[in-house]
Amino acid sequence: MPCKKRKRTRLSFIELHGTVILAVNHQHLRAFYAVAIEHSFSRAARRLNISQPTLSQQIKALETRHSTTLFEGRRPPLQLTPTGRELLALTQRLFATSDLIGEMLGHRSVDEVPAIRIASDSPIYAARLAQALLQAEPRLAVEVQIDNARDTSARLLDARADVAIISDPKIDPRFAYQPLFVDYLKVLLPATHRLASAAVYPLAAFAEECLLMREASSKTRAAIESLLRAHDIRPAKTVELHSREAIREAVALGMGISLFFSAECPPDPRLVVLEPECQPDSALLTGYVVYRVEQRRSASIKLVLSAAASLETLSPIPLELLPGKRGDALRTG
Repeated sequence: MPCKKRKRTRLSFIELHGTVILAVNHQHLRAFYAVAIEHSFSRAARRLNISQPTLSQQIKALETRHSTTLFEGRRPPLQLTPTGRELLALTQRLFATSDLIGEMLGHRSVDEVPAIRIASDSPIYAARLAQALLQAEPRLAVEVQIDNARDTSARLLDARADVAIISDPKIDPRFAYQPLFVDYLKVLLPATHRLASAAVYPLAAFAEECLLMREASSKTRAAIESLLRAHDIRPAKTVELHSREAIREAVALGMGISLFFSAECPPDPRLVVLEPECQPDSALLTGYVVYRVEQRRSASIKLVLSAAASLETLSPIPLELLPGKRGDALRTG
């Protein structure tokens, strides 16, 4: 039996074998997708360049039309229901494909403000990437979230970020990886330290020091512990502090010494920065630009990768010196 199509008000219906099937409203899906990835009606409205009441009406219409609930309440931080999480996964693929089609046909929406959300476990390189993006595209709205590597990956996976900067990430087949920098450890001393004028810091001296360390989940701490193990060194004492800022101040106050990656050692007259006399490759830190595989051909990711390429010369260790770190984005699967 052929399908009979008819219009009822503004909604589209299809009648098939006596059953009325509601066609999905693309605009409502776009509204849902924006709210789901922004976790906020106000931010989603700005992203779509529409009013918040209009956006709320579209979400309500989508839920009412399909007799489902997509969000657990309306107060931030918004949480998706199980149905909402399933729909988010589908709309991620849908709009990734839709964007590629639009780019292929030379179409770009004039209503939607271009935006890129960056999640990063490196404040320094997040700021540098944001600056490079804005230089390339001044209209761009850039949002940066700083977190640890695990939570940064989670933001990318849950579509709370469009791209991430992650140090030494675990390879996930859902992501693609482009190397951004390789860094190495330096020793941070108070300016009054007995070795402040030394050319390099002798590793054996750690045995007489109070070593200020980050928390156990820190990549910096893992690198420090790798350095100490490689040379069978045990500091006289360790003190755990949970931020770079706290450790820098503690070193300046003379509480002890520490090790930072070189990009995290800003000039400070109270501090002296020395090269350790040696360090193993296991103590190096490699940072990657990470993004979802299905987004790899999108205009926004191409813009990010172009901006990241402009930062390669800022890598403390040149990327070309590391075999297998160069070339196309790393992928698994």
